[in-house]
Amino acid sequence: MSGIALGRLAEERKAWRKDHPFAVIYSSQGFVAKPNKNADGTLNLMNWECAIPGKKGTNWEGGLYKLRMLFKDDYPTSPPKCKFDPPLFHPNVYPSGTVCLSLLDEDKDWRPTVSIKQILLGIQELLNEPNIKDPAQAEAYTIYCQNRMEYDKRVRAQAQHFKPNTLCG
Repeated sequence: MSGIALGRLAEERKAWRKDHPFAVIYSSQGFVAKPNKNADGTLNLMNWECAIPGKKGTNWEGGLYKLRMLFKDDYPTSPPKCKFDPPLFHPNVYPSGTVCLSLLDEDKDWRPTVSIKQILLGIQELLNEPNIKDPAQAEAYTIYCQNRMEYDKRVRAQAQHFKPNTLCG
């Protein structure tokens, strides 16, 4: 594993613990970002468990959406892969759960200075503001474009399903 990637991720962890978005501002539940643990109990800085709360005042409010962030050895030159688990109904989330966002694309808006905090806030913003010019999920894209009332209804149902007291694990 790359010493540069591990060093940067250790710094990211420290920065997150000192300053991360709090629940009071965004939702009844706060953001989560923490490295997974290896079988021996040590931290695996290349694999993070995250959670993004639905933004207050949106159809996503009330849900807490689990996300895995996977870093490659060449991080921060390349962005992490961000994947909702389970996948979400959203025009910019592939059926696999992978997030389609220009901020996470090294050919578009990715910069090595982008932080984990900025990524999570960007994904939270994307939930309520889909980019219909870059769809990743045909069903959600079609319903979003053709029947907004049905789309909003499905998003609200999803938020209910992902309320923190109903999350497993």
